[in-house]
Amino acid sequence: MIDPADEATVEAQLGRSPRSIHAVGHRCPCGNPDVVTTEPRLPNGTPFPTTFYLTCPRAASMIGTLEGSGLMKEMQARLGEDPELAAAYRAAHESYLAYRATLGEVPEIEGISAGGMPDRVKCLHVLAAHALAAGPGVNPLGDEVLALLGEWWAAGPCVSRPVG
Repeated sequence: MIDPADEATVEAQLGRSPRSIHAVGHRCPCGNPDVVTTEPRLPNGTPFPTTFYLTCPRAASMIGTLEGSGLMKEMQARLGEDPELAAAYRAAHESYLAYRATLGEVPEIEGISAGGMPDRVKCLHVLAAHALAAGPGVNPLGDEVLALLGEWWAAGPCVSRPVG
């Protein structure tokens, strides 16, 4: 169960009511949630493969800039050229699936993780969220994205936490 103050913070970050939050997946050094873990099925029954959802608008904006820079295409090319990177990325995919299975089985999305894993790079936001929630060394491309962001929290919280 998520704390109501954390849920209100996530709502302020997203600018909408969050859906199917299971827990805070990672907390920013500023204290706010920056990743939530979500249930694998939305309340209306729709399968939802994005288990790790980045909520910090500042980090999300910076990652959008990275996506626009061509970084995904570069990473995709490296996956085809570097067998060790490809193996580590496949292991990240398996880690993602294993965690989601602890939240519930959803046959419609069995074997599907997010972000393009295990063979493509299509969403740096998801890869960064996975890297934050799982910790360093689990998702190599997510770790690279986080390294490129630097200290996105240094200017202070992206939103104010609700009082009371």
